[in-house]
Amino acid sequence: MTSTAAEVLRLLTVRGETLAVAESLTGGLVAAALTAAPGSSQAFRGSVTAYATDLKHRLLDVDATLLDHRGAVDPQVAVEMAQGVRTALGADWGISTTGVAGPEPQDGRPVGTVYVAVAGPSTAESGVSGGGKVSSLRLNGGRTEIRMESVRSVLALLLEELAGEQTGNERAQDTEQNGGT
Repeated sequence: MTSTAAEVLRLLTVRGETLAVAESLTGGLVAAALTAAPGSSQAFRGSVTAYATDLKHRLLDVDATLLDHRGAVDPQVAVEMAQGVRTALGADWGISTTGVAGPEPQDGRPVGTVYVAVAGPSTAESGVSGGGKVSSLRLNGGRTEIRMESVRSVLALLLEELAGEQTGNERAQDTEQNGGT
């Protein structure tokens, strides 16, 4: 996970872009993984841990009607969290986690139901309401395993977006910086 976080931060730094994080079930673990990497302050703006449902609306501008009708564990909520933290913290990219780590189901969703999302410049044309990309996960294991896999998954989703967006020139710069040809 640390290598994924470091690679995300490296790509953001090369691009001159920034990242903000909105977390629910992971309770700050994504931010911790990112800030463990040396030099993270060059790209990481900050995070909001909105564990309570009402904070998702008040701090991240997630639609209150959506939360009332579907609950906090929903793919569109994840997208709106990512977009909301991106806006609130003035970042180029926003990522989010929401789900059920257990031990009990929540909002009618079983333990292990997780949604991770990314919102950024490339996701605006994704066709997803709210301009983001979301991944639906059904994870096994205990609370700790579900939370750690959620961290890994959201960072991997962002890395996929960042790597897929690189131009040939950025790839050449990366290769050159890494001593390749």
